[in-house]
Amino acid sequence: MIAPAKPRKPRKWLVWACIAIGVVLFLGANAHLVYVSFTSQPDCVPHARTAGSDGAPMQAAKSAC
Repeated sequence: MIAPAKPRKPRKWLVWACIAIGVVLFLGANAHLVYVSFTSQPDCVPHARTAGSDGAPMQAAKSAC
């Protein structure tokens, strides 16, 4: 007679470890994006068109330079 196979318990710790790693990666990526957005400042770009010139529908609303 062959002994019945033991039912394997799902490895809950593995599932929870994967979830924890995913959450840590997600939070780390978002923290990096926030850090880069606050520390990087784009250079000032001169605008070829001046305010009030005809035919210039796209220009900066307010120049920061």
